[in-house]
Amino acid sequence: MLIPLKNYLATQGQASLDELSKHFKSSPDALRGMLSHWLKKGRVRKETLACNKGCASCPPEQTEIYCWLGPRVAKPEQIPHSQLV
Repeated sequence: MLIPLKNYLATQGQASLDELSKHFKSSPDALRGMLSHWLKKGRVRKETLACNKGCASCPPEQTEIYCWLGPRVAKPEQIPHSQLV
């Protein structure tokens, strides 16, 4: 699942742990383990957003953001039709 995770982040650019968990139907802890692989390779950066409600009670999965640092992959809808044919 490391490659699908890499491809998803390379396409999206960034995603919260919550988004990744829902997309891959996997627990946040399992994804953290896989993301650590890309963190060690320098392909992913972890950021933590401040709680936008000011209460600091937002689940960490919503404020934990992973940004892809490697080459980006265009989303299929962004590829010109002439290149798809």
